[in-house]
Amino acid sequence: MMSSRLFTLRLPMADSAFFCTLSHEGVLAVRGADASKFLQGQLTCNLNYLSDTQASLGARCTQKGRMQSSFRILLEGDGVLMAMATELLEPQLADLKKYAVFSKSKLTDESNAWVRFGVDHGDAALSSLGLELPAETDSVVRNDGLIAIRVSPERAELWVPKYSDSEIPPAIHTDIKGKLSALLAEGDLNQWLLGQIRAGIGQVMPGTRELFIPQMLNLQAVGGVSFKKGCYTGQEIVARMQYLGKLKRRLYRLQLDASELPEPGTQLFSPTHASAIGEVVLAAHAKTNIELLAVLQAEAAEAGDIHVGALEGPALQLLDLPYQLDRDREIQR
Repeated sequence: MMSSRLFTLRLPMADSAFFCTLSHEGVLAVRGADASKFLQGQLTCNLNYLSDTQASLGARCTQKGRMQSSFRILLEGDGVLMAMATELLEPQLADLKKYAVFSKSKLTDESNAWVRFGVDHGDAALSSLGLELPAETDSVVRNDGLIAIRVSPERAELWVPKYSDSEIPPAIHTDIKGKLSALLAEGDLNQWLLGQIRAGIGQVMPGTRELFIPQMLNLQAVGGVSFKKGCYTGQEIVARMQYLGKLKRRLYRLQLDASELPEPGTQLFSPTHASAIGEVVLAAHAKTNIELLAVLQAEAAEAGDIHVGALEGPALQLLDLPYQLDRDREIQR
């Protein structure tokens, strides 16, 4: 049972230290004897790399290599859990079930079984819960049913189960939130998404479903695509792009001097091109402007004259990503 000891020490807080509830995502579970074997033929990531101490990013593609969803995946119990945009969970579940008919695996929506928190610069708060999380991205630690995952430097997800067992306090997630509140400021989802944008981690949202291949979101650069695992749905297109094709569109980070957030899928334009040259992937408010991730034509990005929504729309400025694309390193996964 979870310890009920009280925490009286308040952590020294950096400006960015906070936690928030991750209310924008649901949890898809695949459980059973064949869960990993089944998913190995469906997802871009290599499930053989998963362990009790290692999670991964990944995606599910169409036959044409377009992403139906992107997610964070981890082992749990007799299967795996995948956290993805809530609106994508039902259609993704329906699609996967079509292929699981002859597999000893059960696919369900477990969103109501978990409460998930984002923790930014809060490692000491995680330590107070018995979760000594390594600094390496995708590291996982577990304690008393809690799961912590390193999603990027100084940022972690905390997964808290909603127990139904009458012998275990049903309000355990409320207790954990209270302990986090004693140690960290409570932020909002916008702050968390801003951190994701600054980490350069794109995500498929309802407005961009089946729009991008994985390399357009730089998914191969952040560990979400394996080129050594063998066949999976859409693999031929994804592999061909990596080995033979020249990727003309990829993920960039930009800033926008405006007050209204552009929705995922909003088109971007350049006066040197007759049609749209990209789409917004994810956007969040920063202190004085908006920061966003967008898929852009490389040629247009290099030219730098990019506008949101229309040629006459607000101008965007390029920002750096925290990683470099490295084809030779990427194909070693």
